[in-house]
Amino acid sequence: MLVNPFYLRNSTEMQTDPFSDILKFTRAQTLATGGFTAGGDWAIRFPAPEKIKFFAVVKGSCWVHIDGEAQPVRFDTGDVGLLAAPRAFVLSSAPGLTPVDAMALFSGAVNATATLGNGQDFAHIGGHVLLDPTSGKLLRDVLPAWIHVPAATPQAASFRWLLDRLMEERVHGLPGSQLASAQLAQLLFIQILRAHLNNAGPAPTGWLRALGEPRLAPALRLMHGDPARAWRLEELAAACAMSRTTFAARFREAAGVAPLSYLAQWRMRLAQRALREDDTPVASLAQSLGYTSESAFSNAFKRITGSAPRTYRLAAQAPSE
Repeated sequence: MLVNPFYLRNSTEMQTDPFSDILKFTRAQTLATGGFTAGGDWAIRFPAPEKIKFFAVVKGSCWVHIDGEAQPVRFDTGDVGLLAAPRAFVLSSAPGLTPVDAMALFSGAVNATATLGNGQDFAHIGGHVLLDPTSGKLLRDVLPAWIHVPAATPQAASFRWLLDRLMEERVHGLPGSQLASAQLAQLLFIQILRAHLNNAGPAPTGWLRALGEPRLAPALRLMHGDPARAWRLEELAAACAMSRTTFAARFREAAGVAPLSYLAQWRMRLAQRALREDDTPVASLAQSLGYTSESAFSNAFKRITGSAPRTYRLAAQAPSE
């Protein structure tokens, strides 16, 4: 019996793309929420975001000064930024200008779009990324504090196209524009992550870095495609055309854990989601994740998560006060 079929239903589908698998698991949803135009000298201070925030320059250039960073960074037309840390930041036409408060500026804006000065020199669009309150931690914890993707990167053409379409949807308000904007913003978020993996150099140890290692991709596809299977190290190594020793060392260097430990952790994440969201019997859940008995699953679950499956379910499903 398969549980939580959104994640486990189809090994052929899931086999192809662990990155999409994890984005679905964290329920990453990107929304374009506003923007502004500006002309002359201007500066805006934005409060520390509660959610992951993205912003892009669609016309002109600006300086971005993020709290905690020593120097401001210049953003030109087509540049995109992603801020994952809860830090306030200032966008300005030049460093050192006294900023206006963003909340005050946008409180009277029409359609979440504000104008400073004559609005002729600069245009900006921004939004945020919603994540599942629990499973979203899997993505948030591996992102750097902030990401700057210049328009000169190999992904520039797709960024330009997405930003142009987003602006068209905001300006013209055609039927379905809300859904179209959400889909375009989601594609933009995925492109930001791809560009970061391709251009940022070695990422911190973790699953995101492992996904950025092309030689490890076959093993990750196998494990995500069929997490219930009792994969052997030699099978995964052979899929990557490596010896067991080389594969195990390279995987641990990238992911921070051994391959079969990664598999066990992914199984437990799927188990946690199922325990939180449905009433599938623990024995059935154990079977669907490849465990030969409920006790074997319960022992593995407690070892990795720190609590027994039933205890976790009771706590997760308890009504909040």
